[in-house]
Amino acid sequence: MSHVKATIGAARDRTCTLVVCRGCCCGNPRKQPHVDHQWQLDQLRAAAAESAGRLAVRTTDCLGPCGQANVIVVQPATAGRAKGGRATWIGWANDDDCMDDLLRWVAAGGPGLAQPSATLELHFIRPPGEVRTRARGRGRGRARR
Repeated sequence: MSHVKATIGAARDRTCTLVVCRGCCCGNPRKQPHVDHQWQLDQLRAAAAESAGRLAVRTTDCLGPCGQANVIVVQPATAGRAKGGRATWIGWANDDDCMDDLLRWVAAGGPGLAQPSATLELHFIRPPGEVRTRARGRGRGRARR
């Protein structure tokens, strides 16, 4: 018996997507006065416009890890997900070097399709839900059976 994995609906042709936090802390010049938040967003949108549909950018309210602002989530394209790519959370995306590395990575395909630079990997953070799950303690204070 052959198992064929079918992708249905909108996920069939999903592009690599950057979800840019612009909630309470990310994008806030009072918290990060040295960062030109609008310029960053303009750069990301320009890259998406030049990508011929291979990259999308959207903004959202607070993603959660405010202590690691500015946060960007890189969602893999369908092809990247098929090769094991998963959403990658990037924190402290506050300087030009980080943005340049991010744009090079997603231009090469992003999660599952291209290897990020070692410098960009230093910006990778755990998603808030994963942190909570780990904090609940796999094995912490639990009796083994």
